[in-house]
Amino acid sequence: MQIGIAGAGLAGRLLAYALSTHGHQVEVFDPAPDAHARIAAGWTAAGMLCPLAEMDTGDDYVYKLGQRSLQLWADIAKLTDNKIDLRLKGSLMLAHKGDEGAAEQMISLLQRKSPNPDDQPRVTSMRELQELEPSVQGPSHAWYLPFEGQVDTTLAMQTLCADAKGVTWHWGTSVKELTPGELVIGDEKRQFDWVFDTRGVGARRLKHPHPTELSCQNVRGVRGEVFWVQAPEITLNRPLRLLHPRYHVYIVPRQNNLFVIGASSIESEDRSPVSVRTTVELLAAAHSVLPGLSEGRIVHTETNLRPALVDNFPRIETEQGLSRINGLFRHGWMIAPAMIEEALETAFKAPMLAQSHSEI
Repeated sequence: MQIGIAGAGLAGRLLAYALSTHGHQVEVFDPAPDAHARIAAGWTAAGMLCPLAEMDTGDDYVYKLGQRSLQLWADIAKLTDNKIDLRLKGSLMLAHKGDEGAAEQMISLLQRKSPNPDDQPRVTSMRELQELEPSVQGPSHAWYLPFEGQVDTTLAMQTLCADAKGVTWHWGTSVKELTPGELVIGDEKRQFDWVFDTRGVGARRLKHPHPTELSCQNVRGVRGEVFWVQAPEITLNRPLRLLHPRYHVYIVPRQNNLFVIGASSIESEDRSPVSVRTTVELLAAAHSVLPGLSEGRIVHTETNLRPALVDNFPRIETEQGLSRINGLFRHGWMIAPAMIEEALETAFKAPMLAQSHSEI
């Protein structure tokens, strides 16, 4: 089949990878100048795969997508010789003395909302915490979430593109209009057997001659801010979340003693650089549980907009010749593989396509 994909973010690259694996002719169109331009929201995310920890803003559907995606990421890692740097060692939630109220409220919420009685936050003693993460110092409360992990977003974005053999990537190319089986690029109309819209926030700039429920919604951008800190003295094996009354700070380890530090979400579409307030608050909070960060170096800062619908839940819309995937919000890396699997099964109802993504 001839497949056209609008958008080369995480969802677009997963689609291209899955479909090209089974011989489909895939073309992807994106306004980014090249495959490495850090424009799509997927580049900026920390890559936490934490279905239970995200239940504070998710529901059973998001949780199930997250659980399924953990399996699919493991399959992808095998096929790519773990070039995506997948780590499934669980995650930790931490709290300082005096913040017990906010922390217990969050843990209680996760316990109530978890659809799996075996998947619950486990109280972890300070001695156990030191055995798990010797570099962590300062918090007085900890909870271990065993069925979670992380993926290196930069390596995964690069690998999904490089390993999607036979895909034609049209960089610096904006989709002007999108309809079933057709993409309009400039003055040219391109025909396909099927079209996928994975543009995220960019989808609202497309014309929709035949509006659907999703295309009529206001896709908004939710600001995310991250820091990359190089700290050779720190060893960290899994993602950390610091539970605080005002914000939840996450710290995610990557290769070469690099750590991604960020906050959950900010209701703003401002794409300007990271603010002084964010810098002071996030780095101070991270330092309070990882004192070794004091000798680290800030090597990169980044902001981006995560695509969200009015209810903050993801959605797939399918009509003959066209599928729309949007609203992944802050759960993109956690749920994207399962969303793509579902979109392919819904669109084609073909065992080969469904199997292809289960095996990637």
